[in-house]
This record gives sequence, structure tokens and C-alpha cells, in this order.
Amino acid sequence: MSPILAGVLQMLALIAALALAYRPLGDYMAKVYSSDKHLRVEKWIYKGIGANPSAQMRWPAYLRGVLAFSAVSLLFLYVLQRVQGSLPGSLGFRSIDPDQAFNTAASFVTNTNWQSYYGEQVMGHVVQTGGLAVQNFVSASVGIAVAVALVRGFSRSRTGELGNFWSDLVRGTVRILLPISVIAAIVLVTCGAIQNFSGIHSVGQFMGGSQQWNGGAVASQEAIKEVGTNGGGYFNANSAHPFENPGPFSNLFEIFLILLIPFALTRTFGRMVGSLRQGYAILATMVTIWIGFTALMMWTEFAHHGPAFQIAGGAMEGKETRFGVGGSSIFAVATTLTSTGAVDSFHSSFTGLGGGITLLSMQLGEIAPGGTGSGLYGILIMAVIAVFIAGLMVGRTPEYLGKKIGTRQIKFAACYILITPALALVFTAAAMALPTPGHSMTNSGAHGFSEILYAYTSGANNNGSAFAGLNADTQWFNTTIGIVMLLGRFLPMVFVLALAGSLAEQKPIPATAGTLRTEKPLFTGLLVGAILIITGLTYFPALALGPLAEGLAS
Repeated sequence: MSPILAGVLQMLALIAALALAYRPLGDYMAKVYSSDKHLRVEKWIYKGIGANPSAQMRWPAYLRGVLAFSAVSLLFLYVLQRVQGSLPGSLGFRSIDPDQAFNTAASFVTNTNWQSYYGEQVMGHVVQTGGLAVQNFVSASVGIAVAVALVRGFSRSRTGELGNFWSDLVRGTVRILLPISVIAAIVLVTCGAIQNFSGIHSVGQFMGGSQQWNGGAVASQEAIKEVGTNGGGYFNANSAHPFENPGPFSNLFEIFLILLIPFALTRTFGRMVGSLRQGYAILATMVTIWIGFTALMMWTEFAHHGPAFQIAGGAMEGKETRFGVGGSSIFAVATTLTSTGAVDSFHSSFTGLGGGITLLSMQLGEIAPGGTGSGLYGILIMAVIAVFIAGLMVGRTPEYLGKKIGTRQIKFAACYILITPALALVFTAAAMALPTPGHSMTNSGAHGFSEILYAYTSGANNNGSAFAGLNADTQWFNTTIGIVMLLGRFLPMVFVLALAGSLAEQKPIPATAGTLRTEKPLFTGLLVGAILIITGLTYFPALALGPLAEGLAS
């Protein structure tokens, strides 16, 4: 079988699996967030944290819950790392330095999972399982909660109430993420992923010496790492490591887990707003971008420019032979179009244009299908922008799902789409202008610039993947990328929840003959065009200096 055919078949199998899971999971999540009943274990949690799950919150109160919970999580994870050397199960590792502890805490609390360290050489079992793995669950649940709050803003009227953050947080964790992760972990163990709490031991003899490896609860963390679109690996090689991702089937299964909840949330959205066709329109937008970017990535990586590529069957530099070009390309696009950041190959080794596709995937806002929750509220913001553009073209007041998109709403949406590019581009410019950050670059010229741009784009978009050619374990990068991750996560949430509150207060507007039909293919095309044009206008100059210049020169 040719490598190209193998890649196409993997893509078709992935689409079929996602299609089978789409309806039951989407409907189930809609029931979870619409139910008035609380499970017994949930009641114990509410009692333990002193929360009233039945109290409705307006958007400022909902936001305070998000920020308060995240601040406590940040402090807890930071302290846990700083005292690691005194904890049992630390495997003899010392406590984490302040700048790296801050960066890692910010990374996992913001669902970014950027890692500037070698996990197997720095983090013990307690920090990995009691700190990082826990944040993999709750940070993902926070993202879904904010998305659900925005959906309620569209579905409710004449009220500013968006639900209860604590209830949404707990339900997302207990009823959605935990069950899926348990099943996924069992599948990964059967595939060969390890799951233990063993210490450091020698493995074989290499070049006259032994190689040291430590075990860990890898399969369980790998499951939530993908299901929650987190991305932080137990090992530095991430999903390219055979302990995390043993073979082709586990590789395809992990891609399936990455895309599962973000795609299914579009059906949840359709259910909650009372129109499945609206959910299908958003789904069609996501799928169009995802398939288009995957096809483009496979084309760039399979292109044969010389005898070496012809013999290898494509650009195999930096890719695992057990996955090949096809599996690596599908994984790379899935992980950068979502906020996952896990890697089964090294993006720095992709062709110039291939690396540019991973960059552009994040710069779209990671909305196709995006992260758990963040992808849905991100593309709904873009839908508001698209409706506004359509209203300008026809001279009519824009409406979306029966809600008027006025000056207040468009200001919230505009602030949302400006924050992330500003963070990525301003900090990239600062790093390139100052003398010290440039010392971390292992490449010069266009590729070196791409390394810096990729790092801050990844941090601002809460992705977490890296070009792998940049030494980011410095005080400058640990501190600035940590700040970028925090601002890139929580500032957009402020405007999402403010928009949700303003929409929930409105009285629904009846549809008329002049109303834009947002469930039709025409709107899907408009939305795709708006996403690509806005992203292109924002990032094209930076892309021209980096991956485009490199790709055209090769």
C-alpha cells in the first residue's frame, strides 16, 4: 500500500468514527448541561467547596467563579512544584525552579500544556498525577463551561442569568471527561501504553552505558491529555514516545480523542438553541477548514523534491516510521487546529510550508474544531463577526439566532479577536528586538524567526506545541510565555461572558423575509471566508517573514 493511500484511508476511518460518535455524545452533553438533577457524588463536591449549584449567575458572577477557581488552581500547582523535593513519590527529583514552576502552573491551568522541561527527568509521580493530570480535567471543564454559558446567552431571553459555574464545572468533569477518559485509558493500555508507578530503572545497554527510564500513570494521563485537548505529555517526546503512543492504531485513536468533544459540541449547541441545523452549519464550517488544512498538509509533506524524499515516501525528517507521513500530517493539523498541542512528530522538521500550516492553524483561533469549549465559543464569536459583515453588505441590522448584534455586542466580539494576535505579535517583536532571547534560537534566518513566532502563537492561543528548535527553558521565555498564556486564556473569556450576558438580556427578534438564514450553506461559506480573511490580514506579514519565506526558498 502506498503511503498516500494509507494516509487517505486513515482520514476516512477517522471521519467515520467521529460521525458515529457525533450524535450520541452531542445529545448527551446537552442533557448534562440542561438537567436540574445532581448526582450524589456531585452533591458531596458542592458541599465540600461550599457552593450552591442551583443559584443562577449573571455574567460578572460567572466570570468571578472562573477566575477565582483558576487562581486557586494556579497557586496550588505552583506550590506543589516548589515543594516537590520534600514529597514522597518524587523519584528523587528536586523542587522546580520558580520561573519554570510559574510557567508550568500557568500552562496547565490555562489548558495550554506548554512544556519547557523534560517531564521524565523533572516531574515525580505526585506532581504528574496530583497536579498536572488534575488540571487536565478541570481546565478542560472550565472551557466547556464558558462555551455553555455563551450558548445559554443565545438560547435565553429577558434575563442575564447564564447558569451556575460550579455546577457546570463539576458536571463537565464528573459526567463527561472522567467516563470518556477511563474508557480511553483502557484502550491505550491494551494498545501498549504503560500505566504504573514504578521508579527509575535502566533499560538495555547503549554505547557502553545504560538508558534510564521511569514509569508512570501514562495511559490515564494520555487519555485526558487528548480528550481535554490539553497536550502535555508524560515524556518530552510527547505522543512520539512509544510509551505514550505505541503504534498506528493508538495514533489514530488519539487523534479521534482530540477531535471528539469539540466536534460533538456543535450538536450540543444545536440542541440547546433549539435548532440542530444551526449546529450543523457550525459543524460544516469546522469540517471544511479541517479537511482543507489536512489535505494541504499531506500535499506539502508528500511532495517529492529530490531522491531522498522519493526513497522515504515523503518528508520523513522528524517523523516516526511507525506513523508515516500520513498519520503525522493528520495528527499535526488536528493538534494545532485544536488547543491540544500534543505532537507525534516534530513540527520544526516539517517542510517550510508544512510548518506554516501548523502556525496558521493556531492563528485561525483554533476553532476548527478548536479546544474543548474554547473552539465552540471561538467560532460563535466569528459567526457574530460574519453576521455583522453580512449586515453591512445589505444595509440591515445584523441578527444571529434571533438576537440583535448591536454596537455593544460587536465591541465584545472585536476585542475577543484582537487580543490573541496582539499578544503573539507584540511579544514576538520584543523577543526578536532584544539581544538575550535570540540566544535560545538554534536556527537563524526565516526558520529561527518561525521558532519565536510559533512559541508565542502557541502560548497566546493556549495550544502548547512547539517548533522544538527553541530553548524555551530560560527566565525570559518561562516568564513571558507564562504571562501570554494567562492573558490569552482569561481576557477572551471576559468578553465571551460579557457577550453572553448582553445576549441573554435581549428579547428574541422574530425571523422575517430579510433575516439572514444562518443555517444555510451560504452562511457557512461566508463564515469560512471571514475566518480566513481576518486571519490572513492579521498574520500575513509575520508569516511572510517566517514559513512562507522558508518554503519559497526551498
